[in-house]
Amino acid sequence: MNNAEKKTVAKMIRIYCAAKHGGKDGLCLECTALNEYAEKRLERCTYGEDKPSCQKCPIHCYKPDMKARIQEVMRFSGPRMLFRSPLMALHHLWKNFRS
Repeated sequence: MNNAEKKTVAKMIRIYCAAKHGGKDGLCLECTALNEYAEKRLERCTYGEDKPSCQKCPIHCYKPDMKARIQEVMRFSGPRMLFRSPLMALHHLWKNFRS
């Protein structure tokens, strides 16, 4: 599985945790669990390297409660990624545009 995708999700979770839970030195337990869950889902993705972005994917591999949590994280962190990690954000946007 593409490590860039894992790094992007992890960065978004770190941004969210720092802002919402005060996790400046690391992730809180809730965000750690979400990050581990997301990593497992990405590792098991049937599309492998050709994986589309989650919002464009025909297979929804997240459980409904975890899907809601990751969507909340992405809605919050997505716009902030342009300032915190612009290259990572642009790569993610380009991948969404291509698929």
